[in-house]
Amino acid sequence: MDPAKRSAQDAELRSRIEELIRFKGGGYNEGIVADVVETALKMLTDVRSRGDARVIQTALRELRYQYRLFTAYSGHRRVCIFGSARTHSNEPEYLLAKEFARQIVEAGFMVITGAGPGIMQAGNEGAGPEQSFGCNIRLPWEQAANPVLEADKKLITFKYFFTRKFTFIRQSDAVVLFPGGFGTLDEGFEALTLMQTGKSRLMPLILVDRPGGTYWKSFQHYVEAHLLRSGLVSPDDLHLYQVTTDASEAVRWIKRFYRNFHSVRFVRDQLVIRLQNAPTASAVEGLNEDFKDIVAGEPFRVIPPTPEEHEDSDHVGLARLSFGFNRRNYGRLRQLIDVLNGF
Repeated sequence: MDPAKRSAQDAELRSRIEELIRFKGGGYNEGIVADVVETALKMLTDVRSRGDARVIQTALRELRYQYRLFTAYSGHRRVCIFGSARTHSNEPEYLLAKEFARQIVEAGFMVITGAGPGIMQAGNEGAGPEQSFGCNIRLPWEQAANPVLEADKKLITFKYFFTRKFTFIRQSDAVVLFPGGFGTLDEGFEALTLMQTGKSRLMPLILVDRPGGTYWKSFQHYVEAHLLRSGLVSPDDLHLYQVTTDASEAVRWIKRFYRNFHSVRFVRDQLVIRLQNAPTASAVEGLNEDFKDIVAGEPFRVIPPTPEEHEDSDHVGLARLSFGFNRRNYGRLRQLIDVLNGF
């Protein structure tokens, strides 16, 4: 096709999409929505298989709905609980998960589980339905939601694991794993990988076992003996998770993580760390000395909200610490957050 004719057609298409958005009444992120519509129309020529088209259709529907649901609770931090669906209600791990959920709700958090039986049901029982979300998965043997959430409006049933897994990490402020099978380990390694590579925000990742249990001890031994010793992970990566047998300790670790630290955002080549309280000048000097190994560019400094944050009304009332992060050593960044929480 002649380039000039193609350009004219593209302009006409964008005009019609913008008109369609106006007909719908407009709303948030109109430019992005216009791009999504244009991308969807390209499926007419680029995606021949009906099954492939259905994947895109269902994934978009599931992601849109989960954002709609969780946005209504955006003022609440949430903890995701993973563990075996095969754990019985009289087993120590079940009782421990239930107690952890009860305590974390008392600390002001809500709970997300996979909505199934076992550890998932224990988490929802401990939290109660009012403080629980469920992200169920449709399986060939028709896994039903547990009785706590089966009629709750905060229950979502997903067709695809990838949209469900994305939701777990995207909507959580902490992840807690109890002993489980392949699925539990998959979720744990996914969370670790995303934090290690900077593809998700840092958050507490806590491995909880029964008192005297060896499930996570064996995991820790494997990581140290085969991954760390062989140089497949860095020593700092081990700071991305913690291990305990005490529900109260797990709750304290999560609360401490958000004692002063609030969130982070990259603004151009700077990492902006939002805090409840800004560090003193002498503390900033100490950070520049103790964490110089992760600085690439600008040193640590206290700054006002950036123009980009003002534009988005992005927590502009909080204090800010900024520096040029090398975007590589996320285990060290996790250690930095621990230090900031001591201020």
